[in-house]
Amino acid sequence: MQKITPFLWFDNNAEEAMNFYITVFKDSKVLKITRNGKGGPGPDGSVLTASFELNGQNFAVLNGGPMFKFTEAVSFVVNCETQDEIDYYWNKLTSDGGQESMCGWLKDKFGLSWQIVPTIMGDLLSNKDSAKAQRTMQVLMQMKKLDIKALQEA
Repeated sequence: MQKITPFLWFDNNAEEAMNFYITVFKDSKVLKITRNGKGGPGPDGSVLTASFELNGQNFAVLNGGPMFKFTEAVSFVVNCETQDEIDYYWNKLTSDGGQESMCGWLKDKFGLSWQIVPTIMGDLLSNKDSAKAQRTMQVLMQMKKLDIKALQEA
């Protein structure tokens, strides 16, 4: 069992979100669902909590009500080896009402923030040639979805 599990608070669409995420990330599955019974805090049969796995990472969700919303203060980073992988996650996570942001950031249709970044990003930004690293940062700051080739050519 992993020591730390992200626990995501939703208003009333935790099951929809969980099912969406397991279709986006391969090797993913629902682990457990706890449903409300009669007299529960939510409608009878609706999801109270659930747990699922995305590529080996466990997550939990709760239908807790409208009191709390996601902000950019917390995001999930998806490390991508190729441009095709960046394109895949970017397109999937911005579909059906998701929103593009800057520098590889986006919000999915549930308002959760993600960073879709190439695995080489750290190396590009910490290049021994500081002028090259600065050019890379300047190019990065102009992008929404990241373009590996353009970052490498900076």
